[in-house]
Amino acid sequence: MIVVNLDVMMAKRKMSLSQLSEKVDVTLANLSILKNNRARAVRFSTLEAICAALDCQPGDILEFVPDSREESLK
Repeated sequence: MIVVNLDVMMAKRKMSLSQLSEKVDVTLANLSILKNNRARAVRFSTLEAICAALDCQPGDILEFVPDSREESLK
């Protein structure tokens, strides 16, 4: 499963969701969905804008965490 650590990077950069929304031109609702791990997809252009605004790499925001189902298949 992919975990979104957007809230962690925002806290490190002392940036609110509304500030990030203004910088990347994405609605608060859509950023909130992403931040709360409810997004099913993210556009590369959105990811690029978020990384530019937070001065980070995609790997700082997205993390792969093995699912318990995946572990049991091994």
